[in-house]
Amino acid sequence: MFELHHLTAQEQWDWLQRGDITPTELTEHYLARIERLDGVNSPGQLGAFVTVTADAALERAQRLGAAGPTTAALWALPFADKDLTLRAGVPAKFGSRLMADFVPDTSDELVRVLDDAGGISLGKTNAPEFGLPSYTESLVAPPARNPYDLSLGAGGSSGGAAVAVSAGLLPFAPGSDGGGSIRIPAAATGLVGLKPSRGLIPSGSGIDKLAGLAVPGPLARTVADAAMLLDAMIGEGPYPFTLRTPKWDGGALLNAAVRGEGRYQLGVMTSSPWDGAYDIEISAEASAALSLAVSELNALGHGVEEIALEPDDSYGPNFRTIWQASAANIPAEGDQLELLEPLTRWLVERGRALSARQLMSALTALALYERSIIRQFAAYDAVLTPALAMTPRPIGWYDSEDGERNFEQQVQYTPFTSFANVTGLPAIALPVAVTDAGLPMGVQLVGRPGGEAALLSIGAQLERRFQWQKRHPAQW
Repeated sequence: MFELHHLTAQEQWDWLQRGDITPTELTEHYLARIERLDGVNSPGQLGAFVTVTADAALERAQRLGAAGPTTAALWALPFADKDLTLRAGVPAKFGSRLMADFVPDTSDELVRVLDDAGGISLGKTNAPEFGLPSYTESLVAPPARNPYDLSLGAGGSSGGAAVAVSAGLLPFAPGSDGGGSIRIPAAATGLVGLKPSRGLIPSGSGIDKLAGLAVPGPLARTVADAAMLLDAMIGEGPYPFTLRTPKWDGGALLNAAVRGEGRYQLGVMTSSPWDGAYDIEISAEASAALSLAVSELNALGHGVEEIALEPDDSYGPNFRTIWQASAANIPAEGDQLELLEPLTRWLVERGRALSARQLMSALTALALYERSIIRQFAAYDAVLTPALAMTPRPIGWYDSEDGERNFEQQVQYTPFTSFANVTGLPAIALPVAVTDAGLPMGVQLVGRPGGEAALLSIGAQLERRFQWQKRHPAQW
């Protein structure tokens, strides 16, 4: 039986523009699905949302409907804010007992940009404590469960956003990515997830973040829907950086994703920056997904050749330093530290023990690593890697007490994602395969600086071959 969430985000926008459906009808449809599949009384609670703002969403939908359609990029399309994002008047729990009662008075700039684009926020999606882990299992909310197998996690830190989109609770969702936090849950739940270039999105450029790691980006079921949301996140400017000057041509990335044209020179890589620091093993399922993608890319006429990273043992310890330093500013002092989860508390203590000299050394080394990677990848339009080294991990798999062991587990599951943040390069996860057990497996494409259009074009070509937009979990 047909339901509204079976439409792509683009199709929903078209229906709204034509008046085939009203903003209120579409909003009510998604709110009903959230209540049925993710509400506190749902027997199969997915852990997608931590806050649902139904009254505010319906009020906004009614206002938009009364005013009539506009050509705004997201007019009347539902989405949800990640719970690391501030929206005035809505709790921002940051996945932490420390922030359980925090309600901000002001909104982040990205929230205002998405509102200006016409979107309707339905609430806040689940995230781990302060977004630090690559899985979404906190002490303040149910775990984000993989819709394809509820015993498995959805990854993180944008785990709730991924679950919501995969299960049809949203047409798409914004996430944020400081080490893989969009691409990891996208790959685990069968979605397209794109981390844009550093500096592309003015309201989340990454320039103001430690080491320039964290940027926002879209999660969606199709390449074109991801591009549609990314265009809206870029907004109207102004652009203080060089990627989009003097004015961004709104919709350009969506056009690239829809056309899906071009032949490209691609490198294929199974080495990772962590190979010298940890025992990294690529599972048979991850290797099969990569081989399948390579086969299709060859058939499409792209130039494909195997490459390997130059060994560099400096990456691991320097990334660890930055990850620990990123927790040092968490607003917990004295007894408040006991409200933090063991992993977060370990990170805070390690981060605050670092000297300025250690931090500067790590920042300098990672800046040199960025230059090295861009040089190594210069001959290629994009570099293909596994998205994840393993199949989605069981809930409870990560060691919650031992910070060192926890970090090792995260690296072993996600060895290919963090270097794209360190280098500021765009990267997209694409759900090319399904395992014998019915689980999604993806690949990652890492592009040149500002090379989102090429990633979207290649992704669109693979989507036509694999038709992953037709795969859905049981909740669909």
